[in-house]
Formats: sequence, structure tokens, C-alpha cells
Amino acid sequence: MSHLTARDTMVRPLERADRDAVVRLVHGVELFSATEKDVAVEVLESYLEHPGKDYFALGAFTQRNGLLGYACYGPTPCTSGTWDLYWIAVSGETRGRGIGTILMEEIERRLVHKHARLVLIETSSRADYDPTRGFYERRGYEVVARVPDFYAVGDDRVIFARTFDSV
Repeated sequence: MSHLTARDTMVRPLERADRDAVVRLVHGVELFSATEKDVAVEVLESYLEHPGKDYFALGAFTQRNGLLGYACYGPTPCTSGTWDLYWIAVSGETRGRGIGTILMEEIERRLVHKHARLVLIETSSRADYDPTRGFYERRGYEVVARVPDFYAVGDDRVIFARTFDSV
């Protein structure tokens, strides 16, 4: 995968047959705690049981159907045009090669078609999440709130937002 390019990557909705590959990918992300991994799999299972009901999930794949990354997002209940990005993860061997950007661009394209006006992303303030927060900032997301000690003492919840002119 050393010469992987966006042209070599296909993005499509996840299917039941992709479950094990997504679970392996999630469990391979060292940044995620055991609890976070469990929640990610729980959300994936909910999506696979009822695609599009509460969640949407996309995978980035090689031309040979190898999973490179995935993302899960959904409409925020009780809002008009607000969506949440719940999870985005890229396999360790392809991190830093644009797979996250490919997934985000596809999510954003789909959200514009769904008349999204606001996308929210929540993440940790821990130092090991610096690259994650930088990724969102480079994509045009801005920090709109910070909840001190949310995840644990010294680990704030950082909330990013981006508005879209699709409404």
C-alpha cells in the first residue's frame, strides 16, 4: 500500500459483509480505549441492523475491497439539518495518506445533498488527539465549545462545528 492514491480508493456504504473488517480496524486503533471500541462496534451493529435509520456508515476500500477506513455519522435528533460525525477511523498502515480526507469529503458531499446546515464533531482534548483535532481544523471545522473534565479529570470534550450553505 505504499503507493496508495485517492484514485485507488473507493468509498461506499458499509454492508453486513464488512462488519469483521471494521471491527478489526476499530480494535487496531490504539488511540481508542476499550470502552470506545465497544461503543463503536455497538453503533456499527445498529447501523447494520437498520441502515439509515439512526446512522449512516461509509467505508474506504482498495480496489480489491480491503478496508482502509470507515466513518459513521447521522442526523442529530430533535434538530433541523444538524448532523453528528460519530466515528472516523483509518487503518494504521494507511494513516496520513489522505484516506480520512477522502471519507470526510464523501460525507460532506452526501450531507449537502441531505440539506445539512451544521455538522458537529466531539473529541478529546488529550495530547494524543492533537493530530485528530488538527485534521478537523484543516477540513474547516472550528472549535465551538469545550467541556472541562468531561471524559476524565484533565480530559475535556472538544466540540467542533462546520456550517454548510446547502439549505
